[in-house]
Amino acid sequence: MTSHPEDTSWIDGGRSHTGTTRPEIPADGEHPVRRVTLRPFGIAPTATSNADFARFVADTGYVTDAERLNWSFVFSGLLERGDRARPPGLPWWEAVDGASWAMPTGPGSTWQDVPDHPVVHVSWNDATAYARWAGGRLPTEAEWEHAARGGAGAARYPWGDEEPSDENAGFCNIWQGRFPDHNTMADGYYGTAPVRSFPANAFGLHNMSGNVWEWCADPFRIRSVGMAAQKRNRQSRDDGERVLKGGSFLCHASYCWRYRIAARTGRQPDNGASHCGFRLAFDAPRRPG
Repeated sequence: MTSHPEDTSWIDGGRSHTGTTRPEIPADGEHPVRRVTLRPFGIAPTATSNADFARFVADTGYVTDAERLNWSFVFSGLLERGDRARPPGLPWWEAVDGASWAMPTGPGSTWQDVPDHPVVHVSWNDATAYARWAGGRLPTEAEWEHAARGGAGAARYPWGDEEPSDENAGFCNIWQGRFPDHNTMADGYYGTAPVRSFPANAFGLHNMSGNVWEWCADPFRIRSVGMAAQKRNRQSRDDGERVLKGGSFLCHASYCWRYRIAARTGRQPDNGASHCGFRLAFDAPRRPG
C-alpha cells in the first residue's frame, strides 16, 4: 500500500492544544495545557483492524514483537483458566505463551473470529512498521487529541462533556460494574468491539475513547514540574516509552479514568497487550504552487 484509505478524515491545521485544566490523574502529565499549531493532516476513522493487519502480514511476512517473544499479556477475564504467570501488583493480567495479534488469547484463538475488531498485542514498533507499509504514520499526541475533540475546543470526551457510567453506557466500550470481577456488559461488549462500533464524533472518528489504547508517535514525557515528574521522565527516557491515548475496554472511572481525551499513558516500544492497538495518520497532500 502507498496511499491513504478513501474514508480518511482530513482535518484542517491551526491552533490547538494538548492537556487539560481539569486533570484527574496529574501524575500522568495531563496538565498543564500546552498550546500547539498543527499542519493539516488526515486520520483514519477507525483503529486498524485484524483484517487490515492480516493483509500487511501476508504482503510482507512481518513478525511482531509478541511473536518473537512467543508470549504477551492477556486480560485474565478473557481466559478460561488463570494458572499462568501474573505480573506483581496486576492480578488481572496473565502472561500467555503464544498470545499475539494472530491468536489474541493464545493458542486455540484466532483473529479470524473477530476480523473487524481492532488488532491487539501490537507494539509501537509493530504499529510503526504497519504505518510505513500503508503509506502513513502514527499521529502525534497533539493531532490525536485535536481529532478526538472533533473541533470542540475543550471537550472532555469525543462526544462532549457528558459522563459515561454503568447505566449511561452508549458512548464507548469501557468497563461497567465492579472491576475486575464483574462486567455487566451494558455497552454490549466484554472485550474489544468492532472498530466501527458506537457513534462517530464530529470528524467521523469511531472509538477514540475506550476499546483499545492507541499508540502515538511521541516519546512519553511529563511537562509538569517537581521531583516525581523528573523521576518519571528519566524512567521513560531510559525505557524509550511512547505515548498511548484513549483508554480501553478495561477502563472504569473507579480505578483507570483514562478514556478522557487528555488522559494518557506510556509504554515501552516493544511492549503490547490485549488492549493495545493503533490508528493511522497521514500528511496532507501538498497543494500545487
